[in-house]
Amino acid sequence: MPGGRRGPSRQQLSRSSLPSLQTLVGGSVSNGMGLRNRSSNSVGLSAPPISTLITPEPVRHSRIPELPLDSSFLFEFLLFLYLLVALFVQYINIYRTVWWYPYSHPAASTSLNFHLMDYHLAIFITVMLARRLVWTIVSEVSQSSGGSLFRYIVLITARLSLLTMCGWVLCWTLVNLCRNHSVLNLLFLGYPFGVYVPLCCFHQEGGKSPAPGSDCEYPAEQQQADLAESQLFRPRDFLFLLRENIREQFSSPPHMPTHTCPQHIHSDTPELIRAEVEELKSDFNRRIKEVLFNSLFSAYYVAFLPLCFVKSTQYYDMRWSCEHLIMVWINAFVMLMSQLLPPSYCDLLHRSAAHLGRWQKLEHGSYSNTPQHVWSESTVWPQGVLVRHSRCLYKAVGSYNVALPSDVSHARFYFLFHKPLRILNLLIGIESSVVLYQLYSLLRSERWNHTLSLGLILLCNYYVLFKLLRDRIVLGKAYSYPLSSNSSGLKSQ
Repeated sequence: MPGGRRGPSRQQLSRSSLPSLQTLVGGSVSNGMGLRNRSSNSVGLSAPPISTLITPEPVRHSRIPELPLDSSFLFEFLLFLYLLVALFVQYINIYRTVWWYPYSHPAASTSLNFHLMDYHLAIFITVMLARRLVWTIVSEVSQSSGGSLFRYIVLITARLSLLTMCGWVLCWTLVNLCRNHSVLNLLFLGYPFGVYVPLCCFHQEGGKSPAPGSDCEYPAEQQQADLAESQLFRPRDFLFLLRENIREQFSSPPHMPTHTCPQHIHSDTPELIRAEVEELKSDFNRRIKEVLFNSLFSAYYVAFLPLCFVKSTQYYDMRWSCEHLIMVWINAFVMLMSQLLPPSYCDLLHRSAAHLGRWQKLEHGSYSNTPQHVWSESTVWPQGVLVRHSRCLYKAVGSYNVALPSDVSHARFYFLFHKPLRILNLLIGIESSVVLYQLYSLLRSERWNHTLSLGLILLCNYYVLFKLLRDRIVLGKAYSYPLSSNSSGLKSQ
């Protein structure tokens, strides 16, 4: 009726039926949160912050058993033995003969053309492959140098003798190689080091050193002084970084980061979690860099360098040699990954990723009637909360969410490690594929050198695959155990 009182429209009824932010989770002006209405205005509410009204679900971690891990000396010895076997196989593929022919058509009297081999090159490659084993022996002897003065002098003498002998053999082989080969061939000897220096020494992770805790006083003036000092001594820093990076290639990283689960949520908890993630991310990148370099280094000196010194008049199976190169690189990669990323270290990354959380970016216009908040760096956000950061809308995915929504590295860290068995499953998949392919090649092989090489390499791959499957079975049962605070095999944080 024109003159009557109009009732509320359908749009007004739908708006009034929605609960307010104060009813759901509350808001706070000091915490930087507010309700986003249809006119895109933020209305501050004087209510307790969201972290006091909605407590995030506590993160419970599975307690995994202590799995046996090879010592540094044993692992380096097994890796060196595997690389020697692979080098021997490559020499068989290159210098094989048809020694089984009848005497009416003599091809050769031995199975290999030993007169065509360069023994100086083989010794040089052996010394280069043994660099990590020698350094491990020297490091362990140095750590156990306690005792009498006589024992200390004997250990120092033995260490110097070992290093001197390795250096003398390396120089002797280099001198003989310089006499018998061209300059182009000699450039292949040090090619990995020439690539490693610009790629790995000039780029350093900013978070390699652990960040100071909340109780450490580190004023801004001191930071400025340190920054100015670092800019003044760049050549000195470069030499230090070069020495540290070369030292990392000789031994596995001794430092193992730690993880501390926050018992109580306070204003410093998100910053401490993000600082811990930065330290773990830097340490993980350093380990991956070491794995990639050493696996490529091993494959280069084992399978590629012998091909560079083959005479142009000699024939060899190029496809099989390249296939052997790829197999050596994959196997060395898996072996180094399983040693430098043990189950305890992967569990450490998983726990930190569980506390970090992740944000899912949403499209504009979605969830327009849902309460939205302004992201705050001092708040532990629960699962399902919508926040706005840098003019974008994000949704909390994890139980704890303290990650920076626009930081891609935080999202990548959560994706890689929020499932603790992801890296182990990847390594098992790679090694299983290699073993199955080698078994298939072994069934179809018709040449004696193919059968011998595949048989020797498969023996090494079986040991690596056995360790990976053993860890997967044990950890799969440990992580599948129901998470409850009353379980004796779990630790609830």
